[in-house]
Amino acid sequence: MILNDKDKFSVIIRFVLAASLLMSPHLHAGEWSGYSAVEYRYFQHQSFFSEPDQHELSTILAPEYYHQWADGQQSIIIAPFLRIDSDDAERTHADLREARWLITDDDWELQIGVGKVFWGVTESQHLVDVINQTDLVENSDTEDKLGQPMINLSLFQDWGTVDLFILPYFRERTFAGKEGRLRSQLVVDTDKADYESAAKQHHVDVAIRWSHTLGDWDIGVSHFYGTNREPLLQLNQQGSRLIPFYEVMNQTGLDVQQTTESWLWKLELIRRETSSDTFTALTGGFEYTFYGVFDSDIDIGLIAEYLWDDRDNELATPFENDLLIGTRLAWNDEPSTELLLGVIQDLDSSDAAWNMEASRRVGDRWKLSVEGRFFSVDTPTNALFQVRDDDYVQLELARYF
Repeated sequence: MILNDKDKFSVIIRFVLAASLLMSPHLHAGEWSGYSAVEYRYFQHQSFFSEPDQHELSTILAPEYYHQWADGQQSIIIAPFLRIDSDDAERTHADLREARWLITDDDWELQIGVGKVFWGVTESQHLVDVINQTDLVENSDTEDKLGQPMINLSLFQDWGTVDLFILPYFRERTFAGKEGRLRSQLVVDTDKADYESAAKQHHVDVAIRWSHTLGDWDIGVSHFYGTNREPLLQLNQQGSRLIPFYEVMNQTGLDVQQTTESWLWKLELIRRETSSDTFTALTGGFEYTFYGVFDSDIDIGLIAEYLWDDRDNELATPFENDLLIGTRLAWNDEPSTELLLGVIQDLDSSDAAWNMEASRRVGDRWKLSVEGRFFSVDTPTNALFQVRDDDYVQLELARYF
């Protein structure tokens, strides 16, 4: 039997986990947590394409195992993820979000295995967040990430923290299939992905980040060299499908947040160089919170961010000259009721994308979430034009254990 790179990666991970469970006495005791959920999506319009349905039902299982020993200086986290979707075969998928061994000391920390790393401060998009690949079939907001094989050494000093990364294996981006919604007119053929590097998925990526807190300021400066997490989508020879092409890139990033009383000032700035393009992009703005409005427990946050990209090409990014306006409400009650509303408005046209997220705990172990994505896009050159009929409302009921 011949295994492709994806199969090899899966076999290696399963072997490592099985060997660890069988050989290490530390893993016979630990803590299990996580959640399972049922999710229903209703799309308000029939798809422009014939295959997808207006109704989509899926189930999720996301357990997590944690154990520490050696007086807390060593620990292990294993967090698999499984989704089964009623329509889209590409959205039915499993992933190992985390499987990492952590060793800590007074002034350093070492993580080995599969992990998740988040960089960023802004609400609308996270330009500097380049370590993990986006799991795009999970959500169009690009917040969900695939697990990334890595070696991460963190050095803690008075003048800041330095994070060093070696990333020996690349994870390809997921895309909706023929029967899925939020897809392009031509299906993305992930089985035919191509690479600029001859090493393909085995190109060794590296990254470094310095971060520090100076008074009210939280600052991060990073540099990444490796396979671009955002593929170019190219037509195949028959012109019937899109083929992901992954370039090698250099990206330097800056993220800054200042906290002063009720204000949060935020900025993310990147400079990215690839063989096909070099560009600068930024997202910056603020969040102001009114605490205890009308003598209640409710907090109301006002959010405004400007999104800019000097490529001036909406097919490359829909956010080349846009403004986010939003509000965040927190009831601060026992069920942790929260609501987030926002709209990203294109400043060069009438195109806009609306977002709504709300959640509330039900009892000790249940959580009900509601999400809405709505698109008002009339410009054919806008990257969001393909999903203009994919407005949806999503309900999710999760049970935590």
